[in-house]
Amino acid sequence: MPERHEDRVASASQSPGAVTRLAASWRRSMVKHGLDPARPPQLRRLTARELAERRGRLDEFIAVARPQLDQLFQLVCPTGCNVLLTDATGIVLEQRANAADAGVFRDWGLCAGTDWSEQAEGTNGIGTCLAEGRQVTIHRDEHFYTRNTGLSCMDAPIWGPDGRLIAALDVSSARSDHTERWNALIAAQVAHSARAIEAAFFRVSFPGARIIAAQAEGAEDATLLIAVDKDDLAIGANRAARRAFGLEREGRLRPRPASDLLGRDDEATGFEKAERAAVIRALARAEGNVSAAARALGVGRATLYRRMQRLGISENPGRLSRP
Repeated sequence: MPERHEDRVASASQSPGAVTRLAASWRRSMVKHGLDPARPPQLRRLTARELAERRGRLDEFIAVARPQLDQLFQLVCPTGCNVLLTDATGIVLEQRANAADAGVFRDWGLCAGTDWSEQAEGTNGIGTCLAEGRQVTIHRDEHFYTRNTGLSCMDAPIWGPDGRLIAALDVSSARSDHTERWNALIAAQVAHSARAIEAAFFRVSFPGARIIAAQAEGAEDATLLIAVDKDDLAIGANRAARRAFGLEREGRLRPRPASDLLGRDDEATGFEKAERAAVIRALARAEGNVSAAARALGVGRATLYRRMQRLGISENPGRLSRP
């Protein structure tokens, strides 16, 4: 007689030294959260008012995420998948599903307003992704509850511009013909979409700033994003950049020169570089007329010539000309 799912989960959860991540999640579900794999409670669903309040707290983020949700859904909808976006506590805020499949997913509880935290549903794609802060795939009988073993869930976390976990992106399927290999392909797309949402939200969170992007060494999917203001100060960094440069892990970033982070080093001081840039801008606006540029800067022509010589700016570089 084959071992029942709930017995297998209970057995794997007994050891305090659970050696696999899956076993560790099962143990959390049973020991920490006091759940029984054979007796799941009724799904927790928010009221319409509660859901509206949750969405209101993240309205700007949701607006940024929606185009990516639509694009991801267009890619996976032919396979009968469901796309979900949750908040950091596991509450589903947004759903994309075919009209023909929406009822099926609603019966599973995979719809807006339901709680898919690990505390409520045990090991599952959304809850375990949020609990561990990493991309996960929970395939069928890897779920904690027996009732959820007909599902496959592919999830990726989304980190906010403050370095804190803000959401989970989920694609779920109830089709029995979806193999683990097929799920791996979907999981890769979920991760890509999650990073795209994360980057887009980072950019809108620093209006007016210059965004510098770099690839993290040894991590093809980790893009370092740094927001730099008009004074060349780094005022924001995404989670990957915070980790790569040893910055504050979470919260507000202490402004520091972008050159300090990016390893730029030359003989000119910051003030000299700023002065040189100001002189060149004035000359450009004056179309190379040194006298006009001097007037704009509030200095005499002779003074400007001396500064140009000190800063290494030619008297007549290119189109710049003397009156």
